Amino acid sequence: MSDKKVFDYNGGQADVHWDGRLCIHIGECGRAKNDLFVGGRQPWCQPDLVSPDEVADVVKRCPTGALTYERKDGGAGETAAAENVVWVTYNGPLYVRGDLEVDGAAKDMSGVHFRAALCRCGQSKNKPFCDNSHEGAGFKDYGAVGDSGEGFEAPGGALKVGRAPNGPLLLSGNFTIVAASGREAWKGKKAALCRCGQSQNKPFCDGAHKDAGFEAE
Repeated sequence: MSDKKVFDYNGGQADVHWDGRLCIHIGECGRAKNDLFVGGRQPWCQPDLVSPDEVADVVKRCPTGALTYERKDGGAGETAAAENVVWVTYNGPLYVRGDLEVDGAAKDMSGVHFRAALCRCGQSKNKPFCDNSHEGAGFKDYGAVGDSGEGFEAPGGALKVGRAPNGPLLLSGNFTIVAASGREAWKGKKAALCRCGQSQNKPFCDGAHKDAGFEAE
């Protein structure tokens, strides 16, 4: 059996790349109302069946960075969102979009410069990225956010996602945290976000990783 994780689907006007190291099968691609991705078909991705604009639209729906595209028609490639946003999902990962610099990303994981799903249950085998381990682990957090942050002068710019050894994710830049309810809850420039799954102040770190014996890069 092949252990290949990255696949290229080439078309006349656009190419699509799928990185299985990042995919957690959210289904935004397969549920799009066009023929770009069709489950059970070989190959399941066929860029020539849709326009390059449709390719770009569907690929950018992917919240993990597993899908990327290259246009051959002279159209623009993907650029970073104007604002950096962290979505806290219900019983799941942190979805991050923006101008991202993610510590721990392989050099060929180009999609995570724009979109990433970051583990917050502590169980992923692919840290700092989510691998759906939260489902088997029974991780529960409904995505409420209590703090409001100190704000920032202007949106945009680089958002650095670092990792404290055996500790939280360290975010630095202008960014907004959106609660699972959809509420824009927090705005600021720096935050330590829990990735051990044990904090009583999720999504923020409260130091619980120390007593929990959390181990990570």
